[in-house]
Amino acid sequence: MKRVENLNGRQQILLIILLGVVAVALTLVISPLLPAGVDWRLAFRPAAREMLSGHSPYLVSGFFNPPWTLLPMLPLALLPEALGRAFFLVMNLILFVYVAYRLGATAITMLFFLLSPPVLHSLLNGNIDAFVLLGFVLPPPIALFFLSIKPQIGAGVALFFLVEAWRAGKLRGVIKTFAPVSAAWLVSFLLYGWWIGDWGQEVELWWNASLWPLSIPVGLALLVAAVRLRRKEFAMAAAPCLSPYVLLHAWVGALAALMTLPAEMIAAVIGLWIIVVSSLLGF
Repeated sequence: MKRVENLNGRQQILLIILLGVVAVALTLVISPLLPAGVDWRLAFRPAAREMLSGHSPYLVSGFFNPPWTLLPMLPLALLPEALGRAFFLVMNLILFVYVAYRLGATAITMLFFLLSPPVLHSLLNGNIDAFVLLGFVLPPPIALFFLSIKPQIGAGVALFFLVEAWRAGKLRGVIKTFAPVSAAWLVSFLLYGWWIGDWGQEVELWWNASLWPLSIPVGLALLVAAVRLRRKEFAMAAAPCLSPYVLLHAWVGALAALMTLPAEMIAAVIGLWIIVVSSLLGF
């Protein structure tokens, strides 16, 4: 099969149209069959509907992300809940595949990545981890908008971009890279107040899967390795280790760091399934 970059322009357009038709058809088929994604139903969809109504999305308990997180969801929030949730699942699945491809996934690593507990947990819950992972493969000024959606996934790469921007252009390089997202954060505070004040509530939730503070040394070592070796994948794995709040699906960022390493990806996914099965059996 030809790789996408080897197709001519017309073939690429036809491929995109075909994939779009398949995605819509798949969405319509699965929409009545999917379980209600708790994050989509209780947080993201209600927050998007509040934004569409001209209200603050932070009126919705459980929505803690930057307001631009909701922009791709606004048209989906107008649909019936089940249909919008199905479109959202397919959108996230496509993003997971795209990011894996851009990170150099092999057929084996792609398969094991998509069947891993973090990816399946994110898809079934209707969460937004796939959007954050876009920050791993986009140009830094744009990537930072996605990375800041969930700092527990993206903070390591954001720090990596900070160092790289300083290396390339000193203060001017840092300002050029970080000015757009910094301005967006300031505007969000002007519009919605100090909404990040609610972040601390999440740490005490019983489903928090963070290894903090025991994971701090690992996270720092990975971050230093990323900066010293100029290897972004180490920074991808560092963020969850340095965060006091990480759900199971948020470990997907660390798992993505293994995309070019089939044996390591297989071992990590098997290990994650051992943890999940052990938990279900009460061990």
